[in-house]
Amino acid sequence: MNTRTQSLIGIARRAGKIASGDAQIEAMIKKRKGFLLIIAEDAHGAQKKYTLWANDIKLPVYITGTKLELGRSIGLSPRSAVLILDQGFAKAILLASLQESFWSGCRSSSFYSLGRKNIFVN
Repeated sequence: MNTRTQSLIGIARRAGKIASGDAQIEAMIKKRKGFLLIIAEDAHGAQKKYTLWANDIKLPVYITGTKLELGRSIGLSPRSAVLILDQGFAKAILLASLQESFWSGCRSSSFYSLGRKNIFVN
């Protein structure tokens, strides 16, 4: 999980726009509230449980980081899942994850910047 994603999740918590913990997440998913479900990579039970529910209500799922990283990003103990309740925060987190995956792909190949033109060489 990159630092931008962690900071956005932390800001969302301070704004009161997340649900964490099994009881809160289950209640919010049943009420169909939430715009993004973030699950830790090392939380296999949570992945099985929540992915099925999220698919039923067409809720995007983002699997990243560890339980410890997810808990640190919200300033609490390790968490297996966090539900983002605000559409703006959800879009920003997804955008940050897309940028991370894009730039990690660029690191594997050579990247040259020539003024306004960027060249990728495999």
